[in-house]
Amino acid sequence: MHSQISSLEQTPTRPRDAWSAVGSMTLCVAMLIASEFMPVSLLTPMAADLHATEGLLGQAIAISGLLAVATSLFIATVASRLDRRHVLIGLTAVMVLSLGLMAEAPDFGLLMLARALLGITIGGFWSLATATVMQLVSPAQVPRALGLMYMGNAAATALAAPVGSYLGGVVGWRGVFWLLVPVGVLTLLWQALALPSMPATRSIPASRVLGLLKRPHVRTAVMASMLTFAGAFAAFTYLRPFLETRTHVSVTELSVLLLILGAAGFVGTSGATVLLSRWLYPLLWACPLLLGLVTLGLIELAPVVWMTAAGLACWGALNAAVPVAWFNWLAQEVQDEPEAGGGLMVASIQMAIMAGAGLGGALLDHGSVNATFVGGAALLLAATLVAASRRRLQAV
Repeated sequence: MHSQISSLEQTPTRPRDAWSAVGSMTLCVAMLIASEFMPVSLLTPMAADLHATEGLLGQAIAISGLLAVATSLFIATVASRLDRRHVLIGLTAVMVLSLGLMAEAPDFGLLMLARALLGITIGGFWSLATATVMQLVSPAQVPRALGLMYMGNAAATALAAPVGSYLGGVVGWRGVFWLLVPVGVLTLLWQALALPSMPATRSIPASRVLGLLKRPHVRTAVMASMLTFAGAFAAFTYLRPFLETRTHVSVTELSVLLLILGAAGFVGTSGATVLLSRWLYPLLWACPLLLGLVTLGLIELAPVVWMTAAGLACWGALNAAVPVAWFNWLAQEVQDEPEAGGGLMVASIQMAIMAGAGLGGALLDHGSVNATFVGGAALLLAATLVAASRRRLQAV
């Protein structure tokens, strides 16, 4: 394993400036998560207003994932020729534009365009995030900085669905997206003030991203991470029908349970950040193992609401710890190619999320929601087996 970052030069910023820059990225992460998943809680009114079926609208939402995959594979090449500060600010501006277009979309076609633009920001920003953090702070502070950034992830995950659902009833679904626009502008201004200049230092050809797969430990990590995210999203995507048909919750109970699930992400993110320095590799296999067991346990706990709530809290905490662990693995084991590694990781995760959601939906349509959860748990346990060998996840 490389002992130092050989190809990145630390930007000379004062500690306070560096953490302000990390804070601006944290807010952008929260905005990205909220923008990506807010439509899930607004699907019905959006479909009615745009004269589309819910299934068709779901495809529009999914297009952001497809564009995220494409962007993540090529963003390192583009960013390597430009000042990364300008790239990140540009990506955030595209996000703000997409929110405005979603709020004003008169038809399905413009909504598709808006979601495609959002996908570009998702793929580009996430791919560059780890490399940027590694450039902003000292190596010893990278785990803490990544943990802070993922607090934005946890906050948005906790609040997007319940807040979106509530505000949608008050100001309408278009009003919800308009409320996100000024927060996006605030994010843009904060980045413009806080992010230092990060000039290009070398050119990264597009082939370098997929070229990382020639490294055995990267291939193993990609397989393990894809199985983990596919398994998690096979279950997560269909939590609502599970809770409605197996736990028989009311709308109010559903909102509370989803809030518990999301709020537990704060615990998972904080706990993973604390454990990273000594327990990174055990986390990579223990999280999918425990997540798979809890997923199976929810099937048995479903008839009792309070026990289901406890199970969802455990599920939310474990699920939130997964990306923190994998992106810290990236910072540690692909130190010489953080931009290319970030692109490969984000592309593989986005593909895994789409595949997992597709598998879960097929099991739901042709079997039952229990089959969906069993299928998700099976993928998670497979991920455990792949990630169990620390030696196979480390560079030679």
